Amino acid sequence: MTEITAEIVEAHGLSPEEYDRVLHALGRTPNMVELGIFSVMWSEHCSYKSSRLHLKKLPTSAPWVICGPGENAGVVDIGDGQAAIFKMESHNHPSYIEPYQGAATGVGGILRDVFTMGARPVANANALRFGRPDHPKMKHLVQGVVAGIGGYGNCVGVPTVCGETNFHPAYDGNILVNAMTVGVADQDKIFYSAATGVGNPIVYVGSKTGRDGIHGATMASADFGEDAEAKRPTVQVGDPFTEKLLIEACLELMATDAIVAIQDMGAAGLTSSSVEMASKGGAGIRLNMNAVPCREEGMTPYEMMLSESQERMLMVLKPGKEAMAEAIFRKWELDFAVIGEVTDTGHMVLEFNGEVVCDIPLAPLADEAPEYDRPYLSRAEYRAWAGTKPLEDIPGGSDIGGDLLKLMACPDLASRKWIWEQYDSQVGADTLQTGGDAGVVRVHGTKKALAITTDCTPRYVFADPYEGGKQAIAEAFRNLCAVGARPLAVTNCLNFANPQRPEIMAQLVHALDGMGEACRVLDFPIVSGNVSLYNESKATGGGSAILPTPAIGGVGLIDDYAQMMTMPFKQTGDAIYLIGAEPWATPNPERSLVGQSLWLREIHGRCEGRAPHVDLTLEKHSGEFVRELIAAGLVNAVHDVSDGGLAVALAEMALAGGLGAEVENHPDYDPARWWFGEDQARYIVTVPDVAAFQAQLAKGTRNEDTAGSGVRRLGTVGGDSVFGVKLDALREAHLSFFKDWMEA
Repeated sequence: MTEITAEIVEAHGLSPEEYDRVLHALGRTPNMVELGIFSVMWSEHCSYKSSRLHLKKLPTSAPWVICGPGENAGVVDIGDGQAAIFKMESHNHPSYIEPYQGAATGVGGILRDVFTMGARPVANANALRFGRPDHPKMKHLVQGVVAGIGGYGNCVGVPTVCGETNFHPAYDGNILVNAMTVGVADQDKIFYSAATGVGNPIVYVGSKTGRDGIHGATMASADFGEDAEAKRPTVQVGDPFTEKLLIEACLELMATDAIVAIQDMGAAGLTSSSVEMASKGGAGIRLNMNAVPCREEGMTPYEMMLSESQERMLMVLKPGKEAMAEAIFRKWELDFAVIGEVTDTGHMVLEFNGEVVCDIPLAPLADEAPEYDRPYLSRAEYRAWAGTKPLEDIPGGSDIGGDLLKLMACPDLASRKWIWEQYDSQVGADTLQTGGDAGVVRVHGTKKALAITTDCTPRYVFADPYEGGKQAIAEAFRNLCAVGARPLAVTNCLNFANPQRPEIMAQLVHALDGMGEACRVLDFPIVSGNVSLYNESKATGGGSAILPTPAIGGVGLIDDYAQMMTMPFKQTGDAIYLIGAEPWATPNPERSLVGQSLWLREIHGRCEGRAPHVDLTLEKHSGEFVRELIAAGLVNAVHDVSDGGLAVALAEMALAGGLGAEVENHPDYDPARWWFGEDQARYIVTVPDVAAFQAQLAKGTRNEDTAGSGVRRLGTVGGDSVFGVKLDALREAHLSFFKDWMEA
């Protein structure tokens, strides 16, 4: 028997204090199997020990929320007895080490979270962050991640309908790969994970267990050192064709009454799935490790419990249903094995070769896992640390067309055509829109559609975590409103660096505070999510901490997809209006026009100023008004204003529609600040019938609080240029970044 030394404990990611808690929980020294189980269950990735305290502050309920955080995915009511089930998760560390398999298994894992609950997956989305394009590893990482997402999603037959990709030196040594899946289920066929019923059989289904991914959760709970490449064996290997079989087999079994509980084997594999099922059901669990299907010879219980091999599920069945269930899984050419039973002991007991190799009380593993209130800077202390202050010496500019050409060619705004051409966005034949403010998929067999978006502006969050957290939620809200969807709920993926640093913990705490306030004001609750910490690198050539990146996945409902709105200009002569805040109308020292803007960074090389202030009441009423205009059929195109400001939004609408625009400068404002400022709560709409539009305004349907928000005419659709730049030249600039980079 291996002697448990201080070095072994440290190698398992446990602090001396945490190991003392293990000794107290067991009343004895653990063996290696037990130490490994405590290691992964108490890892940051599984226990959320640094974030759990603050996650409790988030709003998670609403009349339409069926299930909030705590299950595999969130569930919301979409009417007619149906539910949307969705979640976003990270696969950051694995994707840096092995980009293709890291990204592919990230997609596979989030798909399982959704179909585990009884939903058929209908759409995938992603949020990707990479380092400098001229970094020696970055092209390899981008190519591998995009190929992995496409390779898995395309093969499994779920369309990828939206996403975002950004570049910044802070991600040089630690890229971010966040994957999101949305599914649809009948409300009376939703499955949960609580194991109940003493004596009920526990069954293992899917692929065999291998040695890939062992200690993956522990690896994902530490920052990268010089040995990042040596961690390649901790990355899982996925098989999308097996996943497709697993989806169909699970949904077929779910159509019967055989399943008591079900859980996918994600991070920490068989350990987390069995512990979570038993602890949620207030039960115990006994597993026969000799019965676990293995694909490699001589696997030990330690390896079986910690493996993160893909395409595997754990179920509790009703007694007597084993043969029927096995027949279904054998038909789909998948493994099926009864490996244990539910008990009333409150312990996890593992047996191997006739001996007990693990006996752990479940409460300390799950509900009593460590929870830390780590020190963090106040908002004022953080601003001083980050050096954020109001922008002084604001540059002006009159060459709007020239600046626009440069912006449209920069990595953050360049066309993502090279990426999305590798994703199958149409499989399933229910995709209604990609490439706009949100992806939209039809709810099969109905007139309803789900709108999906992923959003975050990390440079804002770094400058002011509170305002940046608000803005991430607000932009997701805007993107859903822009396609005519009623925002329902949020999932998130909270990507931050080392929480043991007070400035990093401040980013997390204040961003969550801002997110929470935005969700409450916008009636946009958070129903699921993931926390990924220790995203920083000490590896050669890498940066230090990533920018704080609380990626937001938003889902909304369109009651009749015939009323769905899109972004492209539609016809010459349409009037172009700005809906939303005019920053000069409401003087506010916190308001920022070009501070932290892409124009300031890309044109002037300055990353300065405060993040834009987010007026949440204005956001709510502007979104409601835009949805009113869409429902009344008064607008032909809608696009929210975000990165790059009004000029970039107009250019994107023009390129999408193949029509130019004639617009006028604001008489009281410097042209560059007017066209490139990134003020919030704004939309551009095109109006075919100005009289009808004005009549709608006169009805006073908007809340009085929006009276100062401003509805301003910008110009008219028409011609073949924007700001004097021909659309062909604009398109060439827009396509140039990825084309030149990938062909170099």
